Amino acid sequence: MRLTIIGSSGSFPGPDSPASCYLVEAGGFRLLLDMGNGSLGTLQRHVDIYSVDAVYLSHLHADHCFDLCSYWVARMFPPGGPKPRIPVYGPKGVAQRVAEAYGLDPDPGMTEVFDFHELTPGTFELGPFTARVDTVNHPVDAFGIRLEHEGSSLTYSGDTGACDSLVDLATDTDLFLCEAAFHDHVEHPKDMHLTGSEAGDHARRARARRLLLTHLVPWNDDEVTLTEARSTYGGPIDLARSGQVHLVGA
Repeated sequence: MRLTIIGSSGSFPGPDSPASCYLVEAGGFRLLLDMGNGSLGTLQRHVDIYSVDAVYLSHLHADHCFDLCSYWVARMFPPGGPKPRIPVYGPKGVAQRVAEAYGLDPDPGMTEVFDFHELTPGTFELGPFTARVDTVNHPVDAFGIRLEHEGSSLTYSGDTGACDSLVDLATDTDLFLCEAAFHDHVEHPKDMHLTGSEAGDHARRARARRLLLTHLVPWNDDEVTLTEARSTYGGPIDLARSGQVHLVGA
């Protein structure tokens, strides 16, 4: 698997990165994990946007899904007519949510170019990947996902506070793409996001082979986040940066 970081900024786009968006490729198939604000523009630096085969939305906060609205425009109104439908996986109500975000009548909403599938915990085939999703700890319906392909595995947390289901998804994963939006020793809302040390602890408990910290909020010091994560996890750690390419299980 090949992972390209399109956007890793948390909560809103930063000066050097769009909000959350990750391109995963294997066997000629291209999957987007989330489409946060600003991601569609940056995606065009890396691939033909019409070559995307499927989209997964971890939850329906703006910094993870709102550029699907721009992508609908791009697929609905290009020269030559609408592009073929592609699947979009997201929490319950995803089709109505994105239609309302763009001011569309939910019927047909965006269904002329997107084939919406509502997520429930479990395992399913997503292109060449075996995907397993489970609910994670966030104020709205939110899912973490594990992708497996030819013996390699990638786990993406989405947005979450501390939860055992995320550890289970990430058990023995090759690459753990985990949010770390908060800092330790600072008051913050409970059951919403992880600190760097909590992300590291989840990776340690999961025996993840590598940890990549993401959802990095622009007003935080990312080096502090990295130091916190290193206090609880002894394996290889890096900060997700827009434009990075990571080979998973190579």
